[in-house]
Amino acid sequence: MVRMGELHVSQDPEHVLAAIGLGSCIGLVLLDCTRRRAGLAHIVLPSSESGARGDTGKFADRAVPALLQGMSSIGAPRQRLQAILVGGAQMFAVGSSALDIGKRNEQATREALTSAGVDVHAADTGGNQGRTVRVYVGSGRVTVKGPGATETELFAGAAR
Repeated sequence: MVRMGELHVSQDPEHVLAAIGLGSCIGLVLLDCTRRRAGLAHIVLPSSESGARGDTGKFADRAVPALLQGMSSIGAPRQRLQAILVGGAQMFAVGSSALDIGKRNEQATREALTSAGVDVHAADTGGNQGRTVRVYVGSGRVTVKGPGATETELFAGAAR
């Protein structure tokens, strides 16, 4: 279980990484399907610029580099990584798009990935409902499930 502000990496083919109840948060999955390595960050806010302190995984601008480092530490080179994004919903009606944390979280995560040279291969983001993401390390499969919905495959995990 990857809770808010946390990140985990694994090379154990039996592991399933999961983030439950992603509303405006982003579940960032990084996969190296060839070597069967996976990582998941549960990103809460777009930026640590405000001087806020917290877990490394809490902010997109810190979580992306930390997850990349974690993946490297278990033998997953950056050039093999595939990114999948889940979450980023607008959970409350707001009058200003500046207050849409979900959209800002997604944008900040995408910008950090672009800066790092990692492509997004699949995404299930936006809308106004939460989601749960599961990452099956051994196969590289990524599934997503909304409230009252059936779990569906978002990414098949095929190696490049």
